[in-house]
Amino acid sequence: MYNVNNKHSSGIYMEIGKKLKELRLQNELTQEKLSNILGISRVNYTRYETDKVRPDYENLIKIADFFDVSLDDLFDRKR
Repeated sequence: MYNVNNKHSSGIYMEIGKKLKELRLQNELTQEKLSNILGISRVNYTRYETDKVRPDYENLIKIADFFDVSLDDLFDRKR
C-alpha cells in the first residue's frame, strides 16, 4: 500500500479508484463484502477507490483475478 501523489514519473496519472468502484458496482458488491473477499480492511479498500492509497502488487493481482480483468484493464491502459 502506497500513499499516492497521483503522478507517475513518466507523467501519466495512475488512478484506478474509478475503475475499482465501477467493477465493484457492476458485480453488486459493497466495499465491506469485497474487502472481506480480498482479505483487506474496508478502510484500506475505500482508500483504493478514492485514490488516497495505491494497492500493492499483491492486492492489484488479487483484484484483477477476482474481477477476471488484466492489470492493463484496471489502469484503463491502452496500447
